[in-house]
Amino acid sequence: MGEEVKVFGAWGSPFSSKVELALRLKGVPYDYIEEDLNNKSSLLLQYNPVYKKVPVLLHNGKSIAESIIILEYIEETWKAYPILPQDPNDKAMARFWINFIDGKCSSAIRKVAFCPEEEREKAVEEACECLKTLESALNGKKFFGGDTIGMVDIVALFIAFWIRPFQEIKGLELLSSEKFPNLFKWTDDFVSCSIVTELLPPRDKLVAHIKAHLSK
Repeated sequence: MGEEVKVFGAWGSPFSSKVELALRLKGVPYDYIEEDLNNKSSLLLQYNPVYKKVPVLLHNGKSIAESIIILEYIEETWKAYPILPQDPNDKAMARFWINFIDGKCSSAIRKVAFCPEEEREKAVEEACECLKTLESALNGKKFFGGDTIGMVDIVALFIAFWIRPFQEIKGLELLSSEKFPNLFKWTDDFVSCSIVTELLPPRDKLVAHIKAHLSK
């Protein structure tokens, strides 16, 4: 009898997509359960009673919540296609960038989305400073870890695919080929990988989803 691997997710959530991408890179078969975040299932509430959010990974009856923790669990559980470096120093540096992207960078971009209009200019500056830091971190590499997709890239998926429709909707310029050529090229290289393209939501549907989310 095979392993039970299930992902509770939402189609428009980059957090869900991160988990799916890690499993696909490692060749782990899984069942996907789509959640209606306006009417959460009893199973989601059972498996993530604290945060009550997606994604949740269910592995042989045991649940793991929070996307970064899930990615670490996936890396430790399935050894094929490592998404973290093996060298301790390189691994520490990868975790540093994961923390930066998931923390400071994500918060800065979210602030642009939801801050009052009079604070928008300052929020955009702060977000661009974060993107500038990532531009330097790439340093001419195809992906953050080198030639293959790793956990840093996976965590930055929202920058690769979600940020362009977001900035178009808001009439802003956060990420462009002129401002951040390395990062812009990385987004194109990343989302054009077939394993990534296959799980990304349709762009038109995503634009409508983001517009609805921003209007709440």
